[in-house]
Amino acid sequence: MKVELFFDVGSPAAYLAWTQLPTLCAAKGAELVFRPMLLGGIFQATGNASPAAVPAKGRHSTIDLGRFAKRYGVPMVMNPHFPINTLQLMRAVTGVQMRQPERFDAFISALFTALWVDEVNLNDPQLIGRTLIKAGFAIDEIMALSNDPEVKAQLRATTDEALERGVFGAPTMFVGDEMFFGQDRLDFVAEALG
Repeated sequence: MKVELFFDVGSPAAYLAWTQLPTLCAAKGAELVFRPMLLGGIFQATGNASPAAVPAKGRHSTIDLGRFAKRYGVPMVMNPHFPINTLQLMRAVTGVQMRQPERFDAFISALFTALWVDEVNLNDPQLIGRTLIKAGFAIDEIMALSNDPEVKAQLRATTDEALERGVFGAPTMFVGDEMFFGQDRLDFVAEALG
């Protein structure tokens, strides 16, 4: 059994799912497969938008995300710079997954933590650089990955696949052909794993 996690680091709900899914999958003997996609591309293709785009919904979503963070026992702060343009970040995530898979966990950990714990403005290239250097990554290598045509093509392909499979937001998990949207559906993911 495996759980495919379609995600974008710019989603606070994807951050919460990321904090829980490794333990959930380990407990169920399932493989967790990370599927980096571009959430902006998903929104554009489906007509969906961040809950933050609707003020009342955005306020309530922020409260709910805080409730889940407390339930999970993980730190979380809504980044005051949200939303973040994640195109370069998700290209880098895809590139590290493709070319440096042994460093993938550390890479997404650095980004998720910067965004949803430390409130770093990752719209700012200098702050991206500082974040990655602090995590032990070479900026020139990461920039090269972000600009690699094969990496760009892979991110597009994964985003297109997500759309074809019915994804409209992040996080979206699949167990086989069964789709689960949102970090608040992890109990259903656990049930699907048996």
